[in-house]
Amino acid sequence: MAPYNLLVTRLQLLLSVFLQKALGVRQYHVASVLCQRAKVAMSHFEPNEYIRYDLLEKNINIVRKRLNRPLTLSEKIVYGHLDDPANQEIERGKTYLRLRPDRVAMQDATAQMAMLQFISSGLPKVAVPSTIHCDHLIEAQVGGEKDLRRAKEINQEVYNFLATAGAKYGVGFWRPGSGIIHQIILENYAYPGVLLIGTDSHTPNGGGLGGICIGVGGADAVDVMAGIPWELKCPKVIGVKLTGTLSGWTSPKDVILKVAGILTVKGGTGAIVEYHGPGVDSISCTGMATICNMGAEIGATTSVFPYNHRMKKYLNKTGRAEIASIAEEFKDHLVPDPGCHYDQLIEINLNELKPHINGPFTPDLAHPVAEVGHVAEKEGWPLDIRVGLIGSCTNSSYEDMGRSAAVAKQALAHGLKCKSQFTITPGSEQIRATIERDGYAQILRDVGGIVLANACGPCIGQWDRKDIKKGEKNTIVTSYNRNFTGRNDANPETHAFVTSPEIVTALAIAGTLKFNPEADFLTGKDGQKFKLEAPDADELPRAEFDPGQDTYQHPPKDSSGQRVDVSPTSQRLQLLEPFDKWDGKDLEDLQILIKVKGKCTTDHISAAGPWLKFRGHLDNISNNLLIGAINIENGKANSVRNAVTQEFGPVPDTARYYKKHGIRWVVIGDENYGEGSSREHAALEPRHLGGRAIITKSFARIHETNLKKQGLLPLTFADPADYNKIHPVDKLTIQGLKDFAPGKPLKCIIKHPNGTQETILLNHTFNETQIEWFQAGSALNRMKELQH
Repeated sequence: MAPYNLLVTRLQLLLSVFLQKALGVRQYHVASVLCQRAKVAMSHFEPNEYIRYDLLEKNINIVRKRLNRPLTLSEKIVYGHLDDPANQEIERGKTYLRLRPDRVAMQDATAQMAMLQFISSGLPKVAVPSTIHCDHLIEAQVGGEKDLRRAKEINQEVYNFLATAGAKYGVGFWRPGSGIIHQIILENYAYPGVLLIGTDSHTPNGGGLGGICIGVGGADAVDVMAGIPWELKCPKVIGVKLTGTLSGWTSPKDVILKVAGILTVKGGTGAIVEYHGPGVDSISCTGMATICNMGAEIGATTSVFPYNHRMKKYLNKTGRAEIASIAEEFKDHLVPDPGCHYDQLIEINLNELKPHINGPFTPDLAHPVAEVGHVAEKEGWPLDIRVGLIGSCTNSSYEDMGRSAAVAKQALAHGLKCKSQFTITPGSEQIRATIERDGYAQILRDVGGIVLANACGPCIGQWDRKDIKKGEKNTIVTSYNRNFTGRNDANPETHAFVTSPEIVTALAIAGTLKFNPEADFLTGKDGQKFKLEAPDADELPRAEFDPGQDTYQHPPKDSSGQRVDVSPTSQRLQLLEPFDKWDGKDLEDLQILIKVKGKCTTDHISAAGPWLKFRGHLDNISNNLLIGAINIENGKANSVRNAVTQEFGPVPDTARYYKKHGIRWVVIGDENYGEGSSREHAALEPRHLGGRAIITKSFARIHETNLKKQGLLPLTFADPADYNKIHPVDKLTIQGLKDFAPGKPLKCIIKHPNGTQETILLNHTFNETQIEWFQAGSALNRMKELQH
């Protein structure tokens, strides 16, 4: 018999579906109609959706009494959103929590698949406030205005789909040019104590405003939009105690660059990183957001800061004084309890922290700026900086732009401009309009910069780069978050480094990695040597923010006449067909599609850049499956042996061959498989092309969940050394699926070509609900079963 909680969930879902279909209105949680202590809207865009601090307080008190110990801030917010706080099992790192998030946010590249899945669910309206943000499909070419106009023309079909789907199903729509999703959320939707999920891995940006904001795949978003409790493995909590004060050239970015160097790209997996201590007060709200944003690079579930006066100041400046007032009233629930326990504790003295630059090819390779030039010489990395790029969702605030402009202004005063090419990406239309008004944008242009559209641009590979040829070895420095091979410009020889916007600006002026602005001199146009002073800039504009153009589309109250069209001949959009159900048998004679060597991010599994245009068309985008992964058999990318023909060819072609001939296949991976972006296409594509399992040494959190949602088996070697026992020419049989149960390993029989066999054990993290997803073929299939 199914567990009690699962039965309750099924009844809740059935009631939700009945109410929505019968009434054609949003289904509200029972708690939403309870009397509230103070009615304060979550956002001025949704005046009838209220912040529920009273419910948060009630749930926290229930859990605190049960656990009988002080709680971290992370625990307060997460447990405060439990679906059943009185009965939920709670054990960090082990149990699965059933949560009720406050809202959902989707960027345009991932929103396509999320909305296609929601359409497939058959539900008439979303159950929680949700928004779509058009930021990923704008390619950087010549400048903001022209690039935006071109993007609107090229992506008209997709933008129309998202706009009409939003209108049909009650989702707010931020038009192209609005800005980057995470900056928009910080300005309008995040607040202390919120639980928000977003279909982008850098959703944790909202932790800078004291919220638990978690990156997920589209299928997770569909669960929440459908009114189903969302499952998350109870996170561990890593504490980062900050002492001292930020000053000089040291910036908030240096905090996370230092943490990344300590924890590495997988050190935060399964944990929330919680910053605390007296040093927190020296960091602006947008600076805290920068730190939380890049926490995705250490694999953390999310990151968060405690509520303080810097957040209050930001809320007031962004027109949310009422939220600041009610947050003050409930402040005890928005900070950690004294004496709370962290699973791991890191201490950083901000007085001693120096400016950092991380890279190349991985965001956890940390170097002090003062030393990176010498390291580059030793390693053979190009010293000449071809391009400096500031902005992105990580560093595009008013303060970031002001500090960069302060550096640029000093160079201009001595007659200098950037030796490197230089680009600037404002984080939002509000930031763009305000830095134009206040003169920052013009200073950055005068020093040689090009102001790009309010979008992701080169940070996600949307960069039509012309200054080099593919394969040409070169160096770029950015204020972005990721620097994986080929991430920014699809050139595997681009050595990308991440640092703060002000350091990027200084290095772009000097033109070399060997420049240390704290110690080195520049030569002015007059031949006189001078030293750049540490930048100083306001954290927020002295006048009010200039909102710029109105780029928001409210969903209509009555959407009964709204149509959402998807052409059957479209090359960019494709309605989804349900995946096949599990046949009730073990998986026998699985062919190995590829045994991956080394790092394999979601960029390797499902590349971005030019492939972004196919994010709404599963079959077309599947032509990029694993094209960036290195095949251990020959050391090459996108070249695998076809076990039938014995010919080497592209990975997607080989997968399609196997699918056509009824050959089921498996991927063998290394450590932290699927790190990086939250894109669920990296799970949808292998499922679509006939994959059945992914077996690795370890997984990144979001990707592991995405695989489960699509009916695949993410499995790990019980003994990591067993990775070496499997060869690309072997066949695998996975046994034990008939008795598939939480915590029970599966057996894998390795069949070698010479007729010998050996058996190894495979671990998994499936719970009972997730096993049902596998058996139904996908989480979406299971949702439909429950509806019927």
